[in-house]
Amino acid sequence: MSAPERPPSLDPVAARRWAAYPVAATASPWLHEEVAARMQERLDFIKLQPRQWAHWEPLRGGLQAHKALQQRYSQADAWLTSAKAAEAEAVQEALKAAWWQPARWTGPRVQTGVPPEGSVQMVWANMQLHASPAPQDLLKSWHQALAVDGFLMFSCFGPDTLRELRALYARQGWPAPAHEFTDMHDWGDMLVQAGFAEPVMDMERITLTYETPARLLAELRELGRNLHIQRFAGLRGRHWRQQLVDALMSLARAEEGGRLSLSFEIVYGHALKPQPRAAVAAKTEIGLDQMRQMLRRSSDLSDKV
Repeated sequence: MSAPERPPSLDPVAARRWAAYPVAATASPWLHEEVAARMQERLDFIKLQPRQWAHWEPLRGGLQAHKALQQRYSQADAWLTSAKAAEAEAVQEALKAAWWQPARWTGPRVQTGVPPEGSVQMVWANMQLHASPAPQDLLKSWHQALAVDGFLMFSCFGPDTLRELRALYARQGWPAPAHEFTDMHDWGDMLVQAGFAEPVMDMERITLTYETPARLLAELRELGRNLHIQRFAGLRGRHWRQQLVDALMSLARAEEGGRLSLSFEIVYGHALKPQPRAAVAAKTEIGLDQMRQMLRRSSDLSDKV
């Protein structure tokens, strides 16, 4: 069975609009930074030291994560790759060392844009795939940027994300609060389809707690928007918002000191770009002389065994 073309129930038009939504290049979502820190722990098991690496959508991926990666690969040039060129340039400016620090003048180069084909040894893509309207195309872009034997590190939301909120919306008879997220096994299949080898997938669940519904909703706004194709089509009023706030109080857990609780399933993936395979034609023609030579070599080889 082939993997789905995009996450189930995702509205591609809404996803493209959200990807184009302007975000100030000052800070990344807290949860994205936390996931990036956990993903960096997996780099301890990888011996390859990149000479160049690309950070795909670094603002949403994590500005603090980028600084940590710069320290880990202190001699490697970096690419800041974003669908919005202005955003990548703003991130580049935000990451620059102060003018009096030697690193500003002597450190590795940091460039913006899509890296040349086959030029980087690592692609770092944190918390992106679950909101992509064309994830298979995105995987192919990462594969194209990587050099042979280079590797991809990525993370995204898994199917159990927001399960408490989904159940709450279902009880209220409301449309789903978010589209369905793709299972890690489907991501593994798509990696292979995109040309990657030796994909390694794993997941973990992170539970976050909040003092108030307002803080919970603010966190969700940082993480994205509802991209479900059957989401509520119009604007909500104040009455509905109060209903939502009241309903959210049902997420309070005594074992968490009465704080509201939400679960997030985080999927991590790692894969290599292998040597390209020689193309095999569906039909191969062999001349008579070539056939004789092949038979002669086969006879000579059998005599030596």
